[in-house]
Amino acid sequence: MQVGIMLSCIMLFLNRDEEQRRLDRLVGAGTGGLAVLYGRRRVGKTRLLVEWTRRHGGVYSVADQSTPAIQLRYLAEAMVAVFPGFAAVVYPDWSVLLRAVARAAKAESWRGPLVLDELPYLVAASPELPSLLQRWIDHEAADAGLVVAVAGSSQRMMQGLVLDANAPLFGRAREVLKIEPLDIGFLKAGLRLRDAVDMVRHHACWGGIPRYWELAGERAGTLERLVDELVLDPLGPLHREPDRLLFQEIPSAAEVRPLLDAIGAGAHRVSEIAGRLQRSATSLARPLARLVELGLARREVPFGQDPKATKRALYKIDDPFSRLWFRVVAPQRSALATANRAARLALFRRAWSGLVAADWEEVVRRRLATGPLPARLANFGPTLAVGRWWSGARPEWDVVAEDVQGRVLVGEVKWSERPFSATAVTAEARRLAQRELPDLPGRVDAAEVQRCLFVPEVAKGVRRQQGEVVVVTAAELLGV
Repeated sequence: MQVGIMLSCIMLFLNRDEEQRRLDRLVGAGTGGLAVLYGRRRVGKTRLLVEWTRRHGGVYSVADQSTPAIQLRYLAEAMVAVFPGFAAVVYPDWSVLLRAVARAAKAESWRGPLVLDELPYLVAASPELPSLLQRWIDHEAADAGLVVAVAGSSQRMMQGLVLDANAPLFGRAREVLKIEPLDIGFLKAGLRLRDAVDMVRHHACWGGIPRYWELAGERAGTLERLVDELVLDPLGPLHREPDRLLFQEIPSAAEVRPLLDAIGAGAHRVSEIAGRLQRSATSLARPLARLVELGLARREVPFGQDPKATKRALYKIDDPFSRLWFRVVAPQRSALATANRAARLALFRRAWSGLVAADWEEVVRRRLATGPLPARLANFGPTLAVGRWWSGARPEWDVVAEDVQGRVLVGEVKWSERPFSATAVTAEARRLAQRELPDLPGRVDAAEVQRCLFVPEVAKGVRRQQGEVVVVTAAELLGV
């Protein structure tokens, strides 16, 4: 299954064209400069940076949680790739080492790129480093025309080092790139899947995280078998993945784990989460903000509501893999420790319908937000805003979207493991046509609102236009 790994890596770089273009532009300018990359762990930052440095004859160095002396030695040894003998000298501190790099680069007309990955680890061991980097980038590195990139997975520390107005490196970066999960559109080729419905199923398990795609691509078998071997089995490489991610954060994010347990078990309002944890709701503001900052949860408000003003917010686990883990693994760790495969899969199947249905909804909303849209929705878009809408006892809407022209699309998202029959589609479309509309932005005329029914698949011969309701399948939505 080595081919699976290779395909996943190829798809990773096909999906990083814009990031590569911007990084290449920094190298091509010939005047040097700083690039900053950040994003959650496992999202592919390292692979992108390694590929970039390889193509340009640069140096890639990744930090670990070691002492300053060892970290200095590791970077000096990495520089030997372009400056033979560079590591023969013992560098007593970061100031001396960085000046030596700039002198050697200027003497050899080497412009980089020089990548310092996992910068938060370096800073944790040497708190003076951000100020030293600031002066070095402003003076010695600029004089040498060096292209320097720093990266990190600890979004809190990267924010404090680079993105906040008071951060030491604020305003120095010519490129600031947040690396996001891969789009579902790359899953078919990345895992050699058969169709769009399979893409949705796999996305509900692995999300857009390249590392999980690679692990799945190494193995043969059904999706259930892959989930069992990688996630459910206590010996699987992802069986304790969320715990590892939380402990690797700087500072450790282990304190937010109980909130994820509560949200994964179905508590979405702050009051519900507080009740599960037997804590006051006011004490959760900071840990909930940390969850959102880490990209593990999102704060959802009804479409059209001001996120800062409304109190009707819900908290959802944002990553599909984490949703699966906290829905199936976390509450069943003891049972999974001794269960056989049949018992483990029974637990998974019990939760599967809800997991894939929830992710299918999010896939629809994300595709409406980013495009491209199906041809039969050509009169709608580009999308200005998209979300879900609810209000008390009124009917909920899975999708409400507004485009730049003020046109509105509302929709219902349904999931089934089997293709929807003509009878089922007609019944769903009739209910959708009669449903009370949500509160719409501006002065939108109800007659101009496009109603859509999103389903994974329909049986042969089913009409895609049911009165005023457009029926959109996964294949149409994902363009496969």
